[in-house]
Amino acid sequence: MRLRTSVAAAVGALALVIALPASAGAAEGDFTYKHVGQAGAVQTSTLEDPQSRECITLPEVGDERTEPAHSPRNNTDATATVFTGADCEGEHFSLRPNGGKASERLKVRSVVFS
Repeated sequence: MRLRTSVAAAVGALALVIALPASAGAAEGDFTYKHVGQAGAVQTSTLEDPQSRECITLPEVGDERTEPAHSPRNNTDATATVFTGADCEGEHFSLRPNGGKASERLKVRSVVFS
């Protein structure tokens, strides 16, 4: 009787684990970019372990009245696709995982990680 109850409990627990939705996940590592700060000096900002498959508008440059960010560097374990516009709109360019980078000529306002 106890064996049957234990087996039933184990099967029920396994069914629960299988039925739980997987987490959205995050790209592990850092994504850095440069932008002009409020004082007019160039600053470097970092996204740490950013969410995957979710558009991220870079907070310092999301407003079209500000200069876009530049010099993105992808030190995450996922491909980063950067966009010229906010909300992942406009032209795009992909940066490979673990060290993909671009020069200051690439202007960006948003990014999404695969």
